[in-house]
Amino acid sequence: MTQAGTALSSLRIRRDYLAAAKAAKQVRQGFVLQARKRVAEEPTDTPIRFGLTASKKTGNAVRRNRIRRRLRALAKEVLPHHGEAGFDYVIIGRVHTAPRAWDDLHIDLRSALKAIHKGEAETVG
Repeated sequence: MTQAGTALSSLRIRRDYLAAAKAAKQVRQGFVLQARKRVAEEPTDTPIRFGLTASKKTGNAVRRNRIRRRLRALAKEVLPHHGEAGFDYVIIGRVHTAPRAWDDLHIDLRSALKAIHKGEAETVG
């Protein structure tokens, strides 16, 4: 796991989201976590990058925005402490994200990260 205070950065390019979709995946009640290890020249200096998505299946625009706000806050709290540098994480909101208790979302993300880094994740493709 990383040290506290590891830099976070956002995924902005579609190909990064697509690359994460082909990598490891963990499904939890509150969300789906996709993660991939980036190939970098200097792995110690690479920040943790994360992206968020919530499809129209989760509800109208107000509900999707609430889901993204909750997931963004969750990622900023948990990823610096439990994520690994040099990884891209995509958190996909689900219908159960908005009403789920905050502590349960924390538990979901920590357990998903632990499973991915232990190699227990389901690989797609």
